[in-house]
Amino acid sequence: MNLRRRLKGHQELHAGALNDILFILLFFFLIVSTLANPNVIRLSQPKAKSDTKAKQTVIVNIKPTGEYIINGKQISIEEMTAFIQPYVQKDSTQATIAINADKTVPLENVVAVMRVARDLGARSTLLVDTKVK
Repeated sequence: MNLRRRLKGHQELHAGALNDILFILLFFFLIVSTLANPNVIRLSQPKAKSDTKAKQTVIVNIKPTGEYIINGKQISIEEMTAFIQPYVQKDSTQATIAINADKTVPLENVVAVMRVARDLGARSTLLVDTKVK
């Protein structure tokens, strides 16, 4: 008497869901690897206590050619201290010199204006363009 079954089921591994799981794991590790960058330096960004902007006493425009323009008048760096001093004395408590310079302007020109502001006892701020190309 032969009691064995003739039709035996074959064991199969359904790998359809395995592809989806591997695809999700691949995306997960790609995203985590871009977020975990050990070469990043963390800087604390300044936070304002109020929404009001500092009043700019004087705005100094610096051209890439090295020209300094204040109130539409071209001034050399040597004359700048004498030209700005009356503006700073009017509002001596919160005198601010705003520096408007293009990214092609040499850093020495910007630092020269900052030194003038420091000598006069005023704060210096750098105006930046929010439209980055």
